[in-house]
Amino acid sequence: MKLYQYALTLLLMSFGFSAAAQDAVLKGKISSNGKPVEGANVFIKNTSKNTVTTKSGTYQLDQLEVGKSYTIVVFAMGLKTQEKPLTAKSGVNTLDFSMAAFEEVLQEVSVRDYESSDIVRLNAVEGTAIYEGKKSEVIVLNNVTANLATNNSRQVYNKVPGLNIWESDGAGLQLGIGGRGLSPNRTSNFNTRQNGYDIAADALGYPESYYTPPLESVEKIQLVRGAAAMQYGTQFGGMLNFVMKEGNPDKKIELVSRQTAGSFGLFNSFNSLGGTVGKVSYYTFYQYKRGDGWRPNSEFEVNTAYGNVTYNASEKFKVGLELTHMDYLAKQPGGLTDPQFALDPRASYTDKNWFKIDWNIAAILMEYKLSNRSKLQWKNFGLYASREALGINLRAEDPQNDPRLLVDDNFRNIGSELRFLQRYNLGDQTSVLLVGARYYRGFDVKMQGDASNGKDADFSFTTPDNLLSDHDFYIKNFALFAENIFNISDKFSITPGIRFERIGTIGEGYYQKPTQILDQDGLLESVYVQQEDSITNYRSIFMAGIGASFKPSEGHEIYANLSQNYRAITFSDLRTLNSNVRVDPDLQDEKGYSADIGARGTTKLFNYDISLFYLRYNDKIGLANPANPIRTNISDAYTLGMESYAEINLMKLFNQQSKTNINLFSNIALIRGRYISDESIYDGNEVELVPPFNFKTGLNVNYGNLSASWQYSYVAKQYTDALNTQEPLSDAVYGPIPAYYVTDLSLKYRIKKFTVESGINNLTDNMYFTRRATGYPGPGIIPSDGRNFYLTLQVKI
Repeated sequence: MKLYQYALTLLLMSFGFSAAAQDAVLKGKISSNGKPVEGANVFIKNTSKNTVTTKSGTYQLDQLEVGKSYTIVVFAMGLKTQEKPLTAKSGVNTLDFSMAAFEEVLQEVSVRDYESSDIVRLNAVEGTAIYEGKKSEVIVLNNVTANLATNNSRQVYNKVPGLNIWESDGAGLQLGIGGRGLSPNRTSNFNTRQNGYDIAADALGYPESYYTPPLESVEKIQLVRGAAAMQYGTQFGGMLNFVMKEGNPDKKIELVSRQTAGSFGLFNSFNSLGGTVGKVSYYTFYQYKRGDGWRPNSEFEVNTAYGNVTYNASEKFKVGLELTHMDYLAKQPGGLTDPQFALDPRASYTDKNWFKIDWNIAAILMEYKLSNRSKLQWKNFGLYASREALGINLRAEDPQNDPRLLVDDNFRNIGSELRFLQRYNLGDQTSVLLVGARYYRGFDVKMQGDASNGKDADFSFTTPDNLLSDHDFYIKNFALFAENIFNISDKFSITPGIRFERIGTIGEGYYQKPTQILDQDGLLESVYVQQEDSITNYRSIFMAGIGASFKPSEGHEIYANLSQNYRAITFSDLRTLNSNVRVDPDLQDEKGYSADIGARGTTKLFNYDISLFYLRYNDKIGLANPANPIRTNISDAYTLGMESYAEINLMKLFNQQSKTNINLFSNIALIRGRYISDESIYDGNEVELVPPFNFKTGLNVNYGNLSASWQYSYVAKQYTDALNTQEPLSDAVYGPIPAYYVTDLSLKYRIKKFTVESGINNLTDNMYFTRRATGYPGPGIIPSDGRNFYLTLQVKI
């Protein structure tokens, strides 16, 4: 069946769910201690149908389907949330609620069952964010059976369709995911956040994520695709947010200790403390991880610490402080050429490359509930971090013996984001308005120069007064944004949004420019001449978007959105000393838009999400001319495709009362990416890093205290450059990434306070790679890990 026929059939089926619907009305009264409750939120679980009680505590919900079962939820500040089932009868149905006082501060109402599913979707409104009509996924880590000690991305993101994952870091030190033709390089095409604030090196100037939270400390991962640009800024990929665990509200102190051992000398120790004492809740952890790596010269050592303290001052106001620290030192085995990879994928031909990270983040988060219908949230954050890359100098005549090259970046960033969310009545429906403002200032000191020619981790310049380059880069950013959910009816809503950005990119410094001069003998000699450098670029951007949602019946939705996108040029785009790549001095920002239309739903047996997307880039930045590469605006381009996910509970298909779950899932992405410009030599070529077929399937089994997961992944051949270089170059920097498949198996068993986890990654020991590095940590092929195992012991007291 063709792609459009498949999508059309599913859309018609979704509409058909309500074809025979009849109307019923639900009325009732909400009270507490005999008094009416005004302003209580009354809604139907897993739908957008909602209302607010009147002064007399009464409510009414119209257009319910006769004979259909619903779950009615009532939420009011300071009162315990209540749920009641209802099977709608013809005419007027009556359902009253008597609510009890709740002494603790209420958190956001959750309308999903997290007990069995490891992939759900964001509500229309969560906190002070709007997700109505947007393609979103939420990965619930507690329900994932995977190798969390190494942040195994292939397993954790296995039910998110369309992601292209770089697996060049077997220890999970850095996350590399992309999609729809966007580079996975350190997840730089997503706006990456932790508890809603930025954690990348520089949100606009250098949006690469060198820090990734240990997944053992994460409660859930939220992904929103390109339409997230309205609320989160200028990234084509969307938003990726790690929601950290919080202290147990029912215990003053809770200890979790996880100890993991694995192949190639892996040892991971994760220990956390959390709890609630009076109005104060807290959560903190420390992780130590080390290993030797699959290849020689791959040893690493990591320390990560985190702590948050939240003071619930009253039912309306709370304030929290969060601190994050990570440091690690890792040796880099270098890249391989294609013949070297074919001969021995585990080989390493250099022992001189090192990489060091020191990452520190602080955040103050405040939330004030002005009323049952309005909320104010203010997040202030800062980053103080550094990354240092030390390795052989590819520009040298004798790289193995000449001084090594050291690239030293220091980041000093601050940001503040204020959001206000208001629910209000418009006609017979409740609408939701979100307005916000953001201020961000980034500062990066970037230096490159000669270092020692030894083999140790000596991160110091041998000629600090005569560097190859020395720049101070600044980013100044101010943004205003607004979105509004207009509920046209109980089933249909539209959500327009706008965003205004003012961005300034400033750079000052110098670099050594290669120049040829005549020597005393009249022969040409290559020398470096110091070139002063200054860059100033201010611009204003206005973006708009609109989304729509139609919910034909409970648990099913048809959604669509269209949003403009924008991506600012980065510091790396402006200056580089990578001898394999030059930079176009006239490089411009990327602009474009993204569109999604799809259908999704959840029942007791079935969970699905199928969508069509179109992503348009104007002036797409890429690498041109592999023989003499230059980073420039190559051409306009697009990616078009289908992303689908489906999961069925096989046991409940035959026995609704079965306590055993056997879930079969399938994740398929069919994507076409093409350059489109009559004036470009790339016209009609495939967009690089776009595998046309990306497939994952697997089984998840839950039987009592035992959980098991098996997964198969297949990724089709993809190109790494715009010219679609078929025969790899001699240095392996450019060429195709061949198709590959890989399987994983994981087990988990819980018994009282103890949990045992184990598994084998790359069960069939396939030799494959997902990345060709143009420079550090290559150049060339960066192989993925072969077969490896892990064993985790956990105790919770």
